Amino acid sequence: MSRTLTVEGMSCGHCEQTVEEALEGVAGVNGVTADRESDQATVEGDADPDDLVAAVEDAGYDASA
Repeated sequence: MSRTLTVEGMSCGHCEQTVEEALEGVAGVNGVTADRESDQATVEGDADPDDLVAAVEDAGYDASA
């Protein structure tokens, strides 16, 4: 299953990497792609949306599912 999150605050490749690494640490995530141009992160897997948002926010970015 694929889920798209809105992630605000990414401005460079390092930001994308930080968001991807934060999301990859959530249980149930099989893959992540973050895109600063569209302010989105696409997550593959069956992780809880609240856990995904929390992981992104803990990494210092604003997120919504």
